[in-house]
Amino acid sequence: MKSLVEGTVVSGDHRGRELGFPTANVLTDETLPPEGVYAGYVTRADGTIYLSAISIGRRPTFYADDGMCLVEAHLLDFDGDLYGEHIIVEIVELVREQERFESVDELMIQIQRDVETVRDHVCLPRVR
Repeated sequence: MKSLVEGTVVSGDHRGRELGFPTANVLTDETLPPEGVYAGYVTRADGTIYLSAISIGRRPTFYADDGMCLVEAHLLDFDGDLYGEHIIVEIVELVREQERFESVDELMIQIQRDVETVRDHVCLPRVR
């Protein structure tokens, strides 16, 4: 699974930040890969590339089946503001399918596992 998604970073509900995993919410009209959590890269407008944990889905723990499908990228080892910036999200490898968790604590534990899994894939082949 290799795919590119381009778009502008927009403000979301700030839930990722509240959970300790801030995400860049990408506004895009492109066709998306199946819902799930992926390992990949984000390229910023200045050319900087970050290994990233990428979620594509409807955030089922919070919105069940009626949530809007979003592309959310957590850039590993990044601290800053991306709002309004055009980024390229390179989706390389499926980590797991989307799932609903019974509690926010369970979700946070799984997100940490996802980030560790992505970090273990630091040598992922680039899409482009």
